[in-house]
Amino acid sequence: MRRTARKLGVDVLIGVQGSRLVLVIGRAELRGPDDPATELPFLQIAEHLEPGFGTGHLVLGPTVAALVDAGQSARAALAGFAVARSWRHAPRPVEADDLLPERALAGDQLAKNTLVEKIFRPLQNHSTDLVTTLWSYLDNGRSLEATARELFVHPNTVRYRLKRVSEVIGWDATGPREALILQTALILGAIGTDATRRKAPAGPRTR
Repeated sequence: MRRTARKLGVDVLIGVQGSRLVLVIGRAELRGPDDPATELPFLQIAEHLEPGFGTGHLVLGPTVAALVDAGQSARAALAGFAVARSWRHAPRPVEADDLLPERALAGDQLAKNTLVEKIFRPLQNHSTDLVTTLWSYLDNGRSLEATARELFVHPNTVRYRLKRVSEVIGWDATGPREALILQTALILGAIGTDATRRKAPAGPRTR
C-alpha cells in the first residue's frame, strides 16, 4: 500500500486498530502543475488503495486542511463505518458524507450539524423558493409535474430551481440516494428552525 501511495504522489500513515486497518492519506508538499497527482481526488486514491484492505466496508472521511485536523475526519469515517451496513448497495470505498442520513439516525451530532450547515442553511440563505421547491419535489415522489401543480409554476421552473439547488449545495435531488440525503437535511433543518419548531404544551388545563 505504501508503494501504491508513492506512485500516486501521496503520503500515508498506516495503523491497525483491532480488526480495522486505518490509513491517513495526505500530501506533504505541493506538486508541480504538470504532476497528475496534483489533481487526483482522495476518493480516487482510496480506490487505488482498496485492494490492500480486507473484506467489509471501506469508509473515507472528509478532507481536512492539516494533519492536526485528521481526528475530525477519522471520527466521521468511524461513524460512517458503524452504519455502513444499513446502506445495502454502499460502494467501496464510500465517503463518510454519503452516509450522513444513516449517521444522523444513529444519533451522530456531527452528521446532523453537517446536513444542516452544508445543505439546509445554504439553501435557506440563498432563496426560500429553493427550499420550498425541494420540499415539494421530494414530497411528491420526485415528480416534476406534481411539484409544478402544487407550486402553480411551469415544470421548467421546477427543473431550473432544482438545477440551482445542485449548484448551491453540490447535491442533485433527482438521484434517489442524494434525495434521501437532502430530505434528511430538510427535516433536521426544520426541526432546528425557530419558525417551524412547535412549542410543547405547558401541561394539562383545568376548567
